[in-house]
Amino acid sequence: EVELCYLAQRVSEFDKYSPEVWCVVGNCFSLQKEHETALKFFQRAIQVDPEFTYAYTLCGHEFVANEDLEKAICMFRNAIQCDSRHYNAWFGIGSIYTKQEKFALAEYHFRRALQINPQSSVLYCHLSLALYENKKFDEALGMLKLAAHLEPRNPQVWFQRATILMSMDKNDEALQELLDVQAHSPKEAQVYFWMGKVCKKLGRIDEALRYFTFALDLDPKDNTQIKNALERLEQADVEEESF
Repeated sequence: EVELCYLAQRVSEFDKYSPEVWCVVGNCFSLQKEHETALKFFQRAIQVDPEFTYAYTLCGHEFVANEDLEKAICMFRNAIQCDSRHYNAWFGIGSIYTKQEKFALAEYHFRRALQINPQSSVLYCHLSLALYENKKFDEALGMLKLAAHLEPRNPQVWFQRATILMSMDKNDEALQELLDVQAHSPKEAQVYFWMGKVCKKLGRIDEALRYFTFALDLDPKDNTQIKNALERLEQADVEEESF
């Protein structure tokens, strides 16, 4: 943040008629969570150059941070009008529709983003979530497979695959995915927590106890969920928590 603030001060001395300069200054305030101030600088960039696509996208992200989702969508759409291949804006709209639980619309916008940038594992993960919520489980797993090919050491990809498999009652496969995640992230409490849940569903109570205990040791402060799981270890789950 200090380096960016210094850069912002320096560049503003050189060219106040460059939209890039105003975006650099705006990013400085955005990092400090001063979103209203950041918006003023990004909007100044648009005044300097109404065709500067990225300034609209940056405005969109600031409106999202302020929970003003309608204005955010307008800004992302303005970016797309400037450049229909600006995948960041398609992604931004998809993310908003995900927040609003409009998953069919989210799916559409993530697909458009991926058509432009098919090398982003992040986009595949977000599309997978939308597909999962739209009950397209196999396709969701397929998107995560593509994400894993692009970024094989990203534990979030494998964790997301495991939770989908578990929701499909493919518990042996889910456990194997979680074991792979655990190999890459051996100190992630949530991985052990979900391994415990899978083992419980498989009737492997001793293993479930061990994994829940590992999770509790790794996350002793925020442990209500884990303690509840330990207390109910011998009881059948009435309803699984949502993923």
